[in-house]
Amino acid sequence: MPVAERPANLLASVRPDEVVLTDDENNQASMPLPDDQFYVSIAPYASQTHDCFFHSLTTCRGELANESVQITITAADGTELAAGTYTTNDNGFVGLWLPRDIAGTITITAGERTVSAPIATGVDDPTCITTLQLT
Repeated sequence: MPVAERPANLLASVRPDEVVLTDDENNQASMPLPDDQFYVSIAPYASQTHDCFFHSLTTCRGELANESVQITITAADGTELAAGTYTTNDNGFVGLWLPRDIAGTITITAGERTVSAPIATGVDDPTCITTLQLT
């Protein structure tokens, strides 16, 4: 949903095993995520970012909105888990479903800039990655 159309009175937070919805009266509801998949939102950046661990579908904003990026995610055993050209949403993030409980490497390229870093999808891992600075 485009940022401008998102409801101001609702927060949605992605946890490793569920999505938690909270309204402006602090009422909560949750929806479980698949046991074998992990949702991660990735916001590469050039000069500014924010700290985040659990992605907020309603408030998190990345620097590079509507930008084309190439993403490759490779598991530690060499298996390619994701590869392709993606366009960041108007909030600056790309959302990906990955297998749960893997460790590997993510590489992102945007134009002449690239970044590579470890990535993991376990119960203690972030669902929001905002630390990938393109250089």
